[in-house]
Formats: sequence, structure tokens, C-alpha cells
Amino acid sequence: MLLKRILKKTLKVKRHKVVKVDYSDNQLNFYLDVHKRRRLPCGTCQTLAPQRDRLPQRQIKHVPLWGIPVMLHYRPVRVSCPKCGGPRVEDIPFTSGKSRMTNGLVWTLSSMAKLLPWQTVSQMFNVSWNTVQSAVKQAVDYGMKHRDTGKVIYIGIDEVSRRKGHTYMTVVYDLEEKRILWSGQGRKKETLEAFFKEHGNSLKGSLKAVCCDMWQSYIDVVKEHVDEDVVLVFDKFHIVQHLNQAVDEVRKQEAITLKKDNPELLKKTRYIWLKNPENLTDKQRARLGYLEKLNLKVNRAYLLKESFRDFWDYRYPAAAKKYLAKWFWWATHSRLEPLRDFAWMLRKHQQGIINYFKCRVTNGVTEGMNNKVKTIVKRCYGFRTIPTLQLALYHCLGKLPEPENMHKFV
Repeated sequence: MLLKRILKKTLKVKRHKVVKVDYSDNQLNFYLDVHKRRRLPCGTCQTLAPQRDRLPQRQIKHVPLWGIPVMLHYRPVRVSCPKCGGPRVEDIPFTSGKSRMTNGLVWTLSSMAKLLPWQTVSQMFNVSWNTVQSAVKQAVDYGMKHRDTGKVIYIGIDEVSRRKGHTYMTVVYDLEEKRILWSGQGRKKETLEAFFKEHGNSLKGSLKAVCCDMWQSYIDVVKEHVDEDVVLVFDKFHIVQHLNQAVDEVRKQEAITLKKDNPELLKKTRYIWLKNPENLTDKQRARLGYLEKLNLKVNRAYLLKESFRDFWDYRYPAAAKKYLAKWFWWATHSRLEPLRDFAWMLRKHQQGIINYFKCRVTNGVTEGMNNKVKTIVKRCYGFRTIPTLQLALYHCLGKLPEPENMHKFV
């Protein structure tokens, strides 16, 4: 009696009843039937209709109970639907379509697949890997259908390496909700255009800013598809990354120049020049103090890097633009080619950089999410196709809505 009550409570059925329970073949077997003369919902249009006849018995796998496999045995009913005009299979409340799993098991598998590799989940529940994939796909399809993308204010666009070599995915994030909105293969113009074709209409009216790096393909697509009042912001972290690369290039060039006279002088100093002063160790700080007295080119590059940090402290676009012009003059007259190239890159993309001071949007959230993406990619190293990897990304990082379900683990 207790087992019957537990099953009815977890399945949430009103028109069906448990008529028999037994234990055989190392599993619990529940035999279900429908209350006679009850009108049942049509599986096509949900209209309540009289019962007509029965289909052959189905075996439907349910969530294990105390580690014991559970199997439901049920003969679906066909109803005479007045709206559809003919016999239709009833809408079975505890499973979807012709699935051989209950909805409870589907959501149990999908929730566990957020935490563990799919192969591990399949072994835990004694199902195939394809069954876990099917459960995740069902969860993602439901979530994508019911999620709200009409209130997205800021989006971040970035690329993520999928495997060794230049194999990339373009990923679009909702920066406020910290969730993934969309992903596509490659980082070409056509890739991002696919996103705006799919979500462009839902973003209109709510989108205020787009944050991305200075990849020209992204810039062209964003300008083409967003409204004129939407602000395009170039990501602060990518700009700082370019500056660090320029400083490091100066160090490399000077190390080659000093190779004959003093080969040890700049050895193992890379992070001394790239770190912020407050993050240096005592040993690094002492060595920096010594190197600063030698009038090295890399020291001039380091001072320019540190002075550029003041740029991000400005509150108003006009003041920031004035300081950027001053810094541009310093860099272009520094006689350091990498810094000069970086300064001209800033001049080329000046408006997108100054736009940062209008809405203070960065891809900091994106960089954090990218680390999670890399963790999922590493965990899913056996995935051979892009669609399967995208399923895992949407499932784990999409914050997709789920139906109310008793069997929930995350």
C-alpha cells in the first residue's frame, strides 16, 4: 500500500490507479490502469474525450526506489476526440509521447548530467549514453521554449576554443543574468549573423549595450543588426591583454639585444612587468626596483602600462577621451614600436573604448563563464559533434526553466 501511495504521489496522476505491485527480475513492477468511464485528454489537442479502446502494454522505466530499478506497466488508451475527428492516443501524464521513460526519470537524468559526465550518469542509472543525451535534449528543448529573452539589457560576445588548433565557438552571454544565450561554430561573420537572425527581434527594445573584443567581423555584424541607440563597448579586459602583449614584446626584443652583453638580466622577469605592483611578491618587488634604475626600454613600456591604468578611473567620457589623447601622444613618442602599434589600435577603435564610460559594461562575466565552458568542454571530451556540446552548454549554463518536479537534485 505504501509503495502505491509513493508512486501516485511522485507521478501526480488523478485519472490512473496502481492495481498491482510485485518484485521480479530484480526490479519493482507497478501495473497501472485507468479509471473506467473517465474522460481522458486527447494527446493532440488536450480535449477531454471518451475512451475508445486500448493499445498493447508498454514498459516505462521510472526513477529507482532505494536503488531498486522501477518499471511501470501500462496499456495506453485511445480516445474518440470530437475536435480532432477520430481516434487519438490519450495524453499520458507521466511520460511524453512514445518515450520509454517517465518524465521523473528524464528530469532526474538531466539534473544529474549537470554535475557528472554523461557516461557516469548512464552507469549509475543503468541506461545507455544515448538515453542520457535524449533526457538532456528534452530538458533543453523545454527550457529553450519557455525561457524569456525579452528583457536582455547587456550581451557579451566572445569566442571559446573547442579543441587544440584554431577551432572556435562563438558564444553570446546575457551579462546581467550571467547565462549563455546562444552558441555557434566558428567565429566568422556568418556565425554571429545566425544569432541575430534567431534572437534579433526579441532583443529589440530592451538591449542597451553589446560588449565584445575588437574582432572586425563581430563589429560589422553588431553595427548592422542592432538599433542605433544600442552602445557598442569594446571589452576592457581584451584591451588590457593587448597592452600586456605589447609590453611583453618590448621585453622580448630587449632580451635579444642584451643577449651577448648580459643574458641573465631580463631572464624570468616576464610577470614582473605584467603584474600590477600591488600583486608583486617581495622578491619580485626588489628585483623590479633594481631594474628600474637601469633605464631599460621595457621599463619605459612598464611605466606606460601603469599610467594607462589611470584611464579606467575616469567617470565621464569627455575626461577619459582627453586623457586617452594625452596617453596616445606619450605612446607614439616613446620610440617603442609595440606600444606605438597598440596606441594606433586604440585610436582606430576609440569610440567603442570611450563607450565604456557610458554604461560601464565589461566582459568580466564572460571571462568567468568562459572558464566554466572550458570545464564543461574538458568534462565532455568524448563529444564528437558541435550540437551535442551545445546541448551540454545550454543545459549547464543557460539557466533554463524547468517544470515542477519532485525528482530534483540541482
